Amino acid sequence: MNIAKRIQAGTGLLMLSLLAACKPDAPASFSGYAEADLIYIAPSGGGVLQELRVQRGDHVTQGAALFQVDASAETYNRQAALAQQNRANAQLADLSKGRRHEEIAAIQAQLVQAKAARDMSTAQLKRQRELIRQGFVSASQMEVLEATQTRDAARVKELEAQLAMARDAARPDTIQAAKAELQAARAQVSQSTWAETQKARSAPVNATVFDVLFRQGEWVAPGAPVVALLPDHGVKVRFFVPQADLAKASVGKAVQYQCDGCAAGQARISYISPQAEFTPPVIYSNESKGKLVFMIEATPQGDHATQLKPGQPLSVSFAS
Repeated sequence: MNIAKRIQAGTGLLMLSLLAACKPDAPASFSGYAEADLIYIAPSGGGVLQELRVQRGDHVTQGAALFQVDASAETYNRQAALAQQNRANAQLADLSKGRRHEEIAAIQAQLVQAKAARDMSTAQLKRQRELIRQGFVSASQMEVLEATQTRDAARVKELEAQLAMARDAARPDTIQAAKAELQAARAQVSQSTWAETQKARSAPVNATVFDVLFRQGEWVAPGAPVVALLPDHGVKVRFFVPQADLAKASVGKAVQYQCDGCAAGQARISYISPQAEFTPPVIYSNESKGKLVFMIEATPQGDHATQLKPGQPLSVSFAS
């Protein structure tokens, strides 16, 4: 009887062993953490931080004002550029038309006088030629009258040319140069306006204010970030796998992640590091000590992504 019970018990243990061997292995789990893709907002130029309109933890929508840095210098530059643009515009307009009405009227009056003098000298020359033919006037007087008539006729042509030039615009090359100066002045206005607007920055996307790096009244260096933003859905899953499991990973493949205090979620692989690295200290353990691993990043899917916090430890496995 005891032998039979022992055989029966041994048979049961064997069956349990066979069933356990037939069960599929649980998916391998990898250590990781939540990583934030922050956006650092900085002014293009330095200055005193005049206004700070947000604080850490605020949620802002796209276009919401964040801060204002002193832009007095940029404002003065823009005003000077506008004055230069107005000057270039006026100069081009002046070159594109003839002289003033009063100047043209003065040239016309001079032309009338010159024509009258020409007509008079022409008539005198005609009479003197008749007298020379009759022998009453010497030939030397004739030379003087001819020179006078030639001078008066040349004066008429000179004033006619001046009148035509006064009615016309400037030379094409001069006008082209004035247009180039106006274009350069407009570009200077655009540049100074852009520099002024860069001192007041707004949120480029819907985001949470992750950190504020300066206080109101402090000096901000050019290009120094004032506010760090965490965009909505800006947290990604970063985990590390050994070389033996790297073949299971591919861009677009789904993974499962779990964390303490949050619901499990799913993510899709977006990046696989091409080179190995030592296990990061943030996931250091005796089991992973000294191992080479490959970093993988995945984008969380669905509404569960908003529950992840930057730096939060995660347990990641490949989706079956």
